Amino acid sequence: MTTESDPALMAKTASGDLVAFEQLVLRHQEKAWAFAWRFLQDAAEAEDVVQEAFLRVFRAASQYEPTATFRTYLFTVILRRCLDLRSKKRPEYASDLPPLTDHSASPEKLLLEQERMAAVSRALMKLAPSQRAVLLLRHYEEMSYREIAEVLHISEKAVDSLLQRARQGLRDLLTHEDPTIGRRI
Repeated sequence: MTTESDPALMAKTASGDLVAFEQLVLRHQEKAWAFAWRFLQDAAEAEDVVQEAFLRVFRAASQYEPTATFRTYLFTVILRRCLDLRSKKRPEYASDLPPLTDHSASPEKLLLEQERMAAVSRALMKLAPSQRAVLLLRHYEEMSYREIAEVLHISEKAVDSLLQRARQGLRDLLTHEDPTIGRRI
């Protein structure tokens, strides 16, 4: 894989270099899909959203200005598409979470972890989309407040406030479902 920066690859993409675009896709597709999956809780929809997001990025390559990181730009496109999908469809709760990879844990611990992950997923889907987005961007994508503010088009202070409300909402939902989980969040 190339070590060129994302802006350099986008500049090459704008001039028609498909190999440069392929490098961008390879560099970001895994995290992009993971974010979309966490937000939508549907693997097929997540794949469609990410493919469409990359297509939109490709089509807009000539207008791309690196005022933010490419990742922030890409996640903004993905989030908008996820929100569009959710506004047209009621949430469906997923029962097929990705498998755990810790083979050293006992079956009981694995089962408890799967139950905890399922409870967190259900609670996340009950949060307002903006609260779900801020939690996913901060805790799963490890974005800074500045990056989240750019993705959501809000101030860093608003990110902090939204994140606090989202954490409290998640805690409340989990405590209602299982008090032992809610106390650990």
